[in-house]
This record gives sequence, C-alpha cells and structure tokens, in this order.
Amino acid sequence: MPMNATLDKGSARFVASACPHDCPSTCALEVERLDAHTIGRVRGAADNSYTAGVICAKVARYAERVHHPGRLLRPLQRTGARGDGSYREISWDAALDEVAEAFLKAEAAHGAEAVWPYHYAGTMGLVQRKGIYRLAHAKGYSRFQETICVTISQAGYKAGCGRITGTDPREMAKSDLIVIWGTNAVHTQVNVMTHVARARKERGAKVVVIDPYRNATAEFGDTHLMLRPGTDGALAVGVMHVLFAEGYADWDYMRRYTDCPEALEAHLKDRPPEWAAEVTGLSVQEIVDFARLYGRTERSYLRLGYGFARQRNGASNMHAAICLPAITGAWRHEGGGALYVNGDIYHFDMSLIEGHAMRDESIRALDQSRIGAVLTGDAEALHGGPPVTAMLIQNTNPMMVAPDLNVVHRGFMRDDLFTCVHEQFMTETAQVADIVLPATTFLEHDDIYKSGGHQHIMMGPKVIEPPGEARENHYVFRELAQRLGVGDQPGFAMSAWEMADETLKMSGYPGAAELTEMRWLDCQPGFEEAHFLNGFAHADGRFHFAPDWAAIGPAHAVMPKLPDHLNIIDVATAEHPFRLVTAPARNFLNSSFTETPTSAKKERRPEVMVHPDDAERLGIAEGAPVSLGNARGEVALHATLFDGLQPGVLIVESIWPNSAFDGGIGINAVTGADAVPPNGGAAFHDTAVWLRPRN
Repeated sequence: MPMNATLDKGSARFVASACPHDCPSTCALEVERLDAHTIGRVRGAADNSYTAGVICAKVARYAERVHHPGRLLRPLQRTGARGDGSYREISWDAALDEVAEAFLKAEAAHGAEAVWPYHYAGTMGLVQRKGIYRLAHAKGYSRFQETICVTISQAGYKAGCGRITGTDPREMAKSDLIVIWGTNAVHTQVNVMTHVARARKERGAKVVVIDPYRNATAEFGDTHLMLRPGTDGALAVGVMHVLFAEGYADWDYMRRYTDCPEALEAHLKDRPPEWAAEVTGLSVQEIVDFARLYGRTERSYLRLGYGFARQRNGASNMHAAICLPAITGAWRHEGGGALYVNGDIYHFDMSLIEGHAMRDESIRALDQSRIGAVLTGDAEALHGGPPVTAMLIQNTNPMMVAPDLNVVHRGFMRDDLFTCVHEQFMTETAQVADIVLPATTFLEHDDIYKSGGHQHIMMGPKVIEPPGEARENHYVFRELAQRLGVGDQPGFAMSAWEMADETLKMSGYPGAAELTEMRWLDCQPGFEEAHFLNGFAHADGRFHFAPDWAAIGPAHAVMPKLPDHLNIIDVATAEHPFRLVTAPARNFLNSSFTETPTSAKKERRPEVMVHPDDAERLGIAEGAPVSLGNARGEVALHATLFDGLQPGVLIVESIWPNSAFDGGIGINAVTGADAVPPNGGAAFHDTAVWLRPRN
C-alpha cells in the first residue's frame, strides 16, 4: 500500500490525512511525520475549501493523544473480579482464541443472536468502523440499530425535505443572515465559524444563535435566543405565524414547491408569538424581531445542529425549524436555505465492507441506546429473543456515554456476560472486559472518510507505525472470522487498503491510490439540486409541511400533523424542578480526549451551571459541591453561577469520565434511554432533575 503523499512544507515533512472523529467537520489535515513512529504538529489543510486551514485545538495537539503513555500496547486478559483492574498480558493469538471460544459457547447455548457486536463513531472511517457488520452478518449475530446520535434529527429533517442534504456549507460565506440553531459550533464544528466570520466581515451578515445557554457560539452572535430546552418547535411555529401574518411568506414558491401552505396558514392562526413566548420563555418582541429579520432577508441560512433534536420531541422540533426556508423561499437564493448534514450526497456501495450479501433482515436489531435494558434482560429490548451473553465492543465507551448509566453498569457486571473491548486506552468499558485488545489510531491504519458537515471524501492512509502491538479493527474482523468458520466469506481475505480501493471503485469514485494523490474529492451537488429547485425528495417533489411520519418510524401516532410544539418532553415538576442539558465540552469529544492532560486541565472539573436566582433560593454558592438527580440516579459535582440561561435550566458540559465525579458515576446516570418517536434515539438533553447542596 502506498504511504501518504508528502506535502511541501519547507524543511518539515507533512503528509495529508483526514480527521476520523465523530464531528461533521471531518477536517482535511496535514500531519508532521517526524519518523516512522512519531508525529509532530497537526494542522488544517489551507487549500481545502471547507477546512480552510482551521482545525480544533483538540486535534491540533493530537501528538499528545497518539504518544500518550496510557495507550494500550498489548492484549490483556482479566484475572480478578470484574472491574477490579486485575489483568495479565497475553498474546494476540491467545486473546483471539479466547474471544472466538466465548462467542461459539454463547452461540451453542442460546443461538447466534446471543452475540452482539457493538460499536460506534470513535472512528468515522468506513472500513474500520463499519466492517464489524460484515462479521455480524456472516455469523448471524444480533444486528445493531444505530440510534444514539442522529436518528432523531434525521427523522425530522427527512420528514420535510425527503433526503439529508442541503445548501453548500461554503455558501454561508455568501449569506446575509446565518442562524446557528441547536449547535455550539465553536465547540463542535469550528469550520462553521470560519465561513460565518467571513460572511460577517465581507457582507456584514447578521448571526443569530438559538440555544438554551450563552455558550461560546452565542457570545459570537449578534442575537441570542435563549429559549427553554425542548421548545424549539414552539419558537419555529411562532416565527411562522409572523411570516404569514406580516406578508413574508412567499406564496409563489410555496404553491410550486410545498404540499399544503393554506392548511399550514390556518393551523398557525392560534399560535401567535404570545403563545410561543409562553412556551419558550422568550419575550414576544424577541420572537417578532427574529421573524421579521428572517422574513426580510433573502439570503438567510439555517445551520441546524444535532443538539436541539436530542429531546423527546426532537424530530418534531427539527421538522418545524426546516419549514422556515420553505415558507420564505430562501432556498431560491445563493447563501439561502439550510443545512443539517450532507449525508445523502454520497453514493458509497457499502456491500463489501458491511457484507450485505450475508445480511438476514429477520435477525433482530438491538437498539444501541437501550444497551442497559438489553444487558439487564428487558424482554422488549431483546425483542423477545435470547439474552446477550457475548459482545465485541469497538469505537465506543458505553460505560461512560450511554444513557441510563446505572442500568448499563449493572448489565456489564453480569457474571454470565463475556466482553471483548478493542480500544486505544483503558476506558471504563475496557475496565470491565474479559479481554482487552490494543487498537490503532487513525494515523496507524488505512481508511476512507466522508464528511457530513461538508462535501468531501478523503483517503486517510497510514502515516506511522502503531505503538507496541496495537492493531486495526479490520485485523480483528479477519482473525475472528477465520476462528469462527466464516473466513472464506467475501472481504475477510482483503487488507484494509484493498477493501478501501475496491469500495471506492465499486462506488464510482477514484481508487485509493488516486484519491490519496488527489487528497480529497469534492462531491457537492449543483446549485439546483442542493437548493431543491428540481424538487424535494418526496414522490410529489414537494416539501412536506404535513409529513408522512408513518413512513419514517413505527412510533408515529404521537407526531403532529403539521409543525407544532409536541409536549412530550420530561417536564419540570415540583419533585424535579430543573431541566438539564448535557452540552458538549470544548476540549472533549464524547469520551475521546478526556485522557489527554491538556484537555482535562482546560476543562478543570465537572460543573453544573446554575442561574444565580436559583442558586440564591437553594443556598448554593459559587463552587459549592452539589448533587443533581432523579429516579434514574444521582450525580455529584460542583456549581458555577451563570446568568446565561433561564431560571429552572441547568447545563453540564460533558462528557467527563465517571471517575471525575465525586460519586464515581457520570452525568448519564440521570439521562433516559426510552426510545424517542417516531424511530428511536436517545434524548440526552431532555432530563428533569432536582438540585441541592451537598455537604
């Protein structure tokens, strides 16, 4: 396989790569290779039209993570009680033999569905992330329903537009109004801010941020609409009322491109800004001013995030928000329209990587977000099937990041559960595993990457040799397949490079060597397609104000017929008077980077943001130890007084390791794992809790 091409950076030897982490930016990188085992600086590719030379600080100091002394270097076998930290080093062959034997034992006792390969987005590379499906399909193991991240938001966006695409994100630089809705882009999508800043500098563009608290992105904006969590749909509906009532609705556009504008106008009559203000906690004037600004600005760009959809009414909220440009006709204009992610612009043929020819749709698919219920034997979560008694876990840390964490922990402590964790560090999940395998980072293996937040695909060839005996995911799939009797099935004899090359060519893209030389391929559709001017992706070619929710998910009965405030959130009560949002911290990315000293130092400690009025009423001082909780669990942390949120709202920027909390359990001890309508998902930002001082 060819090494990555060396870039001309003076005396330094830089090579091209792509960021693998769970972030829509998927930045084009330039990595300084000091020798075959060592990297130095990491920077954004200045000539990539989206990355534009800008990357987050976390990845810029990636050498701190790659060369961390805590990297796992050799396979480990548990020797003591589960979770007590007792392990011994063993060989790769011995470790894989143990895993295969445990899987075969589980299959013999309960059938193949007793084995559940479990993964997620610790790497976004297609070969290393998705190859676990090939093993599962070859063996007939329980399938994996991905719900923990995008299921809710995608349901809402697709309900309106029909496909997950939108305006070229580079067009933000050509906008006159950019609305950053439900995403703290300064923390999580730094490249968004590059193009927003350009629009402000070159066009005098206005920036409106819609978020429950005054975060770094809100501080950048000209206007911050600081609404209550879970009320975004009500805000959107109140804005729609003004757009119709004050003549900002583009009837020519709606009659050509939308399904039922007259019915929508009638529906909105009794949802004026006063109604929306009561629900959201915003003032009537704030709602009216925003509606008028949006309505009179042709080049208005909605940059929609994941955060505001991580509510039990999240799909409805997303659908309500995406209705706005369909009312004003903003899609007509360059710099206008909306983007959530660009996932449907690609045409990857994943059949080889995922083993589609071996897939059996009759085999149960277990919900990733309900791992606690699955592992504690909930019959509904198990679809009435056998218990899960063996797991292979890659690219995720459910003992820290999964909802309803106390139940998850109980499930992992079962004596009859065998777990193999393939990881870069000794995570909380690795600490309860029977076998721990050392994993490579993205710089130590080959893979393909595609972006959600922009429009490029990139090849990420191996840059350096892995430390110790760390090995790639693809190696584990191949070796287990041989031991489990399916090694002759398609794909298992190929290297990762060969699989990437074949997948690219099967998909109609340049092969791996050519893509490496190109560095990236721009897949952005043309203006007409990106702006839906050739029609929306429904059978009637129209945007749907009245979605067919039944076509999106089975739990559709509760969904509103037209955009509305769907009041199914975890409402505040006398017993649980606060609404909690677990927002992303700037220096962490899910559970990644929590192990690096600089990130941990910058974040300091787990804290909860409390409005000063609430703190005074409860007798809580700045920095005081506090607890928050509900029926699911209790979390111990410290208070920071902050007036950049509404009273009755709490913010905990996370995700911190469980060990960082005084009580030894992390913030997801209080978040729920119940499936969100219409198609599942985890409502991480929809949690009612109590708060009290802690001695």
